[in-house]
Amino acid sequence: MEITGSVSLIGYGLAAIGPAIAVGLIFAAYINGVARQPEARNILQPIAILGFALAEALAIFGLVLFFINN
Repeated sequence: MEITGSVSLIGYGLAAIGPAIAVGLIFAAYINGVARQPEARNILQPIAILGFALAEALAIFGLVLFFINN
């Protein structure tokens, strides 16, 4: 088994943890904000979706780098 392939797989796994945690924090803040002030939903929802998209883009970018390196 090749050492560099294993290391890059572990690196991708660790890199995917960050965006997963970020998505949880983004939606927790969104739910908390809407629960405190329901009329702010229209303002908070696009911000939450944009944050979700950026966090997931980091995970996809890490996956692409994993396949490029192998």
